[in-house]
Amino acid sequence: MHTLLKTLLIFSLAAVALPAKAALNIFACEPEWAALAQELAGDKASIYAATNALQDPHRVEARPSLIAKARRAQLVVCTGAELEMGWLPVILRESANPDIATGKPGYFEATHYVQMLEVPSRLDRADGDVHAAGNPHIQLDARNYLPIAQALSARMSELDPANAAFYAKRLQDFETSWQAAIKRWEAQAAPLRGIPVLVQHRAYPYLEAWLGFKQIGELEPKPGMEPSAAYLGKLLAQLQATPARMVIRSAYQDAKPSEWIAERAHIPTVELPFSVGGTETAKNLYGLFDDTITRLLQGLK
Repeated sequence: MHTLLKTLLIFSLAAVALPAKAALNIFACEPEWAALAQELAGDKASIYAATNALQDPHRVEARPSLIAKARRAQLVVCTGAELEMGWLPVILRESANPDIATGKPGYFEATHYVQMLEVPSRLDRADGDVHAAGNPHIQLDARNYLPIAQALSARMSELDPANAAFYAKRLQDFETSWQAAIKRWEAQAAPLRGIPVLVQHRAYPYLEAWLGFKQIGELEPKPGMEPSAAYLGKLLAQLQATPARMVIRSAYQDAKPSEWIAERAHIPTVELPFSVGGTETAKNLYGLFDDTITRLLQGLK
């Protein structure tokens, strides 16, 4: 009997020593949502980011490894607004996971919880990569993370009610910290208000709406279309009348178009991280905006 009790005690202690199993298995389409999920779930979730900041999120290959990850997921967190339409539907279908199908609690689109910008009045493929629900690059307005975090935390609690109190506390802590960070970023970015800029891709309307700089031109003649030398030459001529202070591109984009026009217009190029992991400094959500604002301010010098 003594031996049996001793054996049971050893097994009990061993069980306590084992790390707690993550309650939620989360598949995040983009790095920013993986980072937000981490802020809200802590060690209660196992989080996989399907893409990285050096990939064009519009154009991702639906690889077997992604399908395998989705097959085991309990929650898929994506941008939505057709950003992932070229690859996510294939992954959802091939994963054969009913829990993460569109419309199920295990499927979450961040764009459902914010005010969309640049919603087109018409849809025509001749206009380039235009999204029916509006511009999907909502991750560049720090204010958007507050309603998204509230909705995502509620969804986590719905799927994992045993840890609802934990998620609520994590959300409260995030909201307090994030609101303070927004005030700091807005104060730092004050010199950017009204500054005219060129952009390589129409990826920054939310950043523009938040920080107040003014986009006066795009290097792409249509969204998703690479610019020709003739088009860039025409844009360069237009800068004579309406000069820009800098040209902005995302870390995943080819630098050649922005460098071409920057050299001839005598303005700096500014490469922004665009998402978590886009630069060495943008290692989490706070680093994403710290580095974005720092780089934009450096562009003014």
